[in-house]
Amino acid sequence: MKELLEKILSETYDLRKEGKVASYIPELAKADSDKMGICIVNADGECFAGDYGERFTMQSVVKPVILLLALMDRGMDAVRSLVGVEATGKPFDAFNYSDQALKEDHINPMINTGAIALCTLIEGENYNEKFDRLLNLARKMADNPELSLDENVYLSEKATGNKNRALAYMLKAYGMIEDDVESVVDCYFKACSIKVDSVDLAKIAYVLSNKGVNTKTGERLFSEDYARFVNAVLTTSGMYDGSGEFAINVGIPAKSGVGGGIMGVVPGKMGIGIYSPALDKKGNSVAGVKAMEALSRKLDLSIF
Repeated sequence: MKELLEKILSETYDLRKEGKVASYIPELAKADSDKMGICIVNADGECFAGDYGERFTMQSVVKPVILLLALMDRGMDAVRSLVGVEATGKPFDAFNYSDQALKEDHINPMINTGAIALCTLIEGENYNEKFDRLLNLARKMADNPELSLDENVYLSEKATGNKNRALAYMLKAYGMIEDDVESVVDCYFKACSIKVDSVDLAKIAYVLSNKGVNTKTGERLFSEDYARFVNAVLTTSGMYDGSGEFAINVGIPAKSGVGGGIMGVVPGKMGIGIYSPALDKKGNSVAGVKAMEALSRKLDLSIF
């Protein structure tokens, strides 16, 4: 397996030059586009190659964790009353929603608007406590108690995240959130700024592939129903407005983030974590997507 991973890294090296690192968050612009790491976690253990220990922030890869905690805290009905499950076909930070779409709760949990709304469903006395509980769930899923907030990225997002503030105020205008907007988006900025590496992402994905069970400890972290729900949403909309193409070419539930991470869930088999920060125009890692395609093809991973 390691030989295969090394081969894939070699084959996708030139693709790292085709994308660009995210720059609208100043701290993300500092990423080295030459870096690339990959990790697979399955019943046999971990296998990794390249810059698998390189730390980066989760960004949108945290959205499945937000969705999971909202489901765990409030249940399926409360979540479904706030967000929908249909792919929007819009960019992850789209602002052009119709009145009807918002009134009928047609926002998806894998885009910024939906994830911001779901932060309000997480239980806690305040939004600091809500974030702490979210970070704790991520730590448990990654089997890594050292996961922490990247303070520099968080402050950079907070200073420049006016579009996300606008999305949150739009939600408040339509009565979809009631809490203080600055508190809600602050929690969201922190969630996106959790630091991980490729191994952490692969372990989080492996819990999802095992229907909510950490196989190393035997602990059930969330119900099988919630795992199925999240994996289904990842399949249809986890790769932004490139999800359909990804489903055809790769065929597994996955989530990308503008930090360069991709988390892939192969139900019942494995979790995959990839880092390569050079992005395409839709916000997906250029080399990372191609690496996922190669893995799927070589190992016959597609669920379709």
